[in-house]
Amino acid sequence: MSGFAAIGECMIELSGANGDQWRMGFAGDTLNTTWYVRALTDTDFAVDYVTAFGDDPFSVKQRRFLRDNAINTAHSPTIVGARPGIYAITLTGSERSFTYWRNDAAARHLADDPDAVAKSLDGRQVIYFSGITMGILSPKSRQNVLNAVSNARRQGSLVVFDANYRPRLWENADTARQVLSNAFHVTDIALPTFPDENALFGDATPAHTAARITGYGVREIVVKDGTEPALVIAGGTSTEVPAVRANAVDTTGAGDSFNGGYIASRLAGLDPLVAAVNAHKVAARVVEFHGALAPMEEARKAFEA
Repeated sequence: MSGFAAIGECMIELSGANGDQWRMGFAGDTLNTTWYVRALTDTDFAVDYVTAFGDDPFSVKQRRFLRDNAINTAHSPTIVGARPGIYAITLTGSERSFTYWRNDAAARHLADDPDAVAKSLDGRQVIYFSGITMGILSPKSRQNVLNAVSNARRQGSLVVFDANYRPRLWENADTARQVLSNAFHVTDIALPTFPDENALFGDATPAHTAARITGYGVREIVVKDGTEPALVIAGGTSTEVPAVRANAVDTTGAGDSFNGGYIASRLAGLDPLVAAVNAHKVAARVVEFHGALAPMEEARKAFEA
């Protein structure tokens, strides 16, 4: 087993608005985490992003962007006539809201071919996916992802999952609860966010979230809660790890960068509590930049501090 593979959607990001002038980049929840895993691991450690691309000029730019930043794309297909989804970040202070255009995004077809997605995950040390990954897919493709992840796990891959619930992606809440619960059942490390879990499952506290996810058979859980402490469940113990203060200008990607810092720490052999401390440091630095992707060197400095 070697390398890391994440599954999801690479979108065009419009951020840092100055009047009617916007900065264009690329981002997306699992891509953001992949970016930070790439930043925080050795250069010879293979990192892949499993998605689907269109055949338009912006999709070509996506592929080039990933390649230029040492992120490979495994067996990700090209969908003729498709194009990337787009989102724009609107800020009120440092807190963000999003506007999306993604109904015909190529990434919605990333798991239409079950053999391709399975090959993309074959032999990976760590596999990461999210509720957004599942939410953008058709029911059949959702099952293709679960089958591929479950099979890779049986072969020895470690599976990491963040439910990352976004209501607008789902047919209804009941479907979301069922699909996300199924995903937790094939998970080794869960990295949920408490407000999301509260909204979908009605968990009253982070401890309730951790208890429910433990019931799925997950043995390592970190419940994120914004600037509140993260609750770490590992080795039969429960510990709160305080967040790190930051001069936030844009909270986009905070949870995703936490996930990247946590995964990179665990890949380095660090224990879960140290991993959570490192993850908080990375997230605190990331929110001091506009957009989801802070410079890799800045994430590394925070990680090593």
